[in-house]
Amino acid sequence: MAEPEITGYLAPEGFVEDLLAELGAAVSAVHGRLVLAPGPPRPAAWVANLWHEPQRLAIASIADAARQLRAIQRNWALYAHGHHRRAALIEERLPKVSAKPLAFGAPAPTAPLGSWTLLDAGTVLAAPRCSSPFPHGEVRFIEDRAAPPSRAYLKLWEVFTLLGERPGPGDLCLDLGSSPGGWSWVLQQLGARVISVDKAPLDPRIAALPGIEFRRESAFALEPNSVGGINWLFSDVVCYPRRLLALVERWLAAGTCRRFVCTLKFQGPTDHETARRFAAIPGSRLLHLHHNKHELTWIRSS
Repeated sequence: MAEPEITGYLAPEGFVEDLLAELGAAVSAVHGRLVLAPGPPRPAAWVANLWHEPQRLAIASIADAARQLRAIQRNWALYAHGHHRRAALIEERLPKVSAKPLAFGAPAPTAPLGSWTLLDAGTVLAAPRCSSPFPHGEVRFIEDRAAPPSRAYLKLWEVFTLLGERPGPGDLCLDLGSSPGGWSWVLQQLGARVISVDKAPLDPRIAALPGIEFRRESAFALEPNSVGGINWLFSDVVCYPRRLLALVERWLAAGTCRRFVCTLKFQGPTDHETARRFAAIPGSRLLHLHHNKHELTWIRSS
């Protein structure tokens, strides 16, 4: 008799409780950051990596565990939770998986990458297929430590890498809450024209770049008809998610932009209700990036 289908949800570091709140009563087991629930994948934003149809493997030894994993496929990433020494010895017998930082602009890996862990000394839980091609969903880049004014630019690099789509020459982008200018810098480097909006000033090096028009005003006071048609709207503005939702709904109603990338920043407890309202907007997705903190990123790309 086949085992009933389960799904593994690997929470981002520090956000297991948020994932549990999303999944509700369906959860069957929790192993550190790995949450198991019966049935096919359910919509969840607080997930770093989904484990599709993980299977339990009874193992007789370290060598047997490595043999069984290799028989399924080549590439595996270990999520170590308990039995660390035994898991490390199994990992040593598996082919090495390159986890070198990615140069921005390079495509995401395409080779299948599974995930596994030890549930106990005699049982491996292994998912040959996962939602992320990166180990544990952790997208790491070769960083530019000179040009950007902050590390916020890494969130946009991650979005564009996961989407496989990004602005380019001829596109007009609106960057709301842009100070000190990390996102405007990314967009300008891609060749897009940028209207950069914030009540605080941009870093002078960013403000001086060609193709950036800085407007020193409130992102919330800006009316869509004062800008006209744009290709992308970006927001990394610091505000309560409900206020951001009202702003997004105003721009959606105006119909002057189709593509959005916005950060929901939770100040205090996570506002799950507003997050659900963002996730329900047609044609969009809500996710936790590796470079997010207590934040989610909402994307609408069509």
